[in-house]
Amino acid sequence: MAKNLEVTVLLDFYGEMLTEKQRSFLEYYYDDDLSLSEIAENEGITRQGVRDAIKRAEAQLFDMENKLKLAARFEEQRKGLDEISECANLIFEQNMRFGLSREINDATVHIRAIAASLSEI
Repeated sequence: MAKNLEVTVLLDFYGEMLTEKQRSFLEYYYDDDLSLSEIAENEGITRQGVRDAIKRAEAQLFDMENKLKLAARFEEQRKGLDEISECANLIFEQNMRFGLSREINDATVHIRAIAASLSEI
């Protein structure tokens, strides 16, 4: 995963654990695509001060993920739900081709619906 995307994902998971300033700087830099100079000018501090704050905040995000693994577990669950949906689709297709069991059809529809609802959380 590219660092920008990774920081953005970690910010979604752990952003509330950062200070308001750290979170703002990361959002300006990664979400709003402002340069260090633009952030510094808007905040009335030096470019180096912004860079240092961003680097510290990034380090905190990566440290939290290394300890808590929330983003990694979320990604594993998302992949698992995708696989469940794919398997349900295969079962549904095979049932339509060969068996045409109403119970299997209903069960696969139900499985796909559950996986879809869990993916939205």
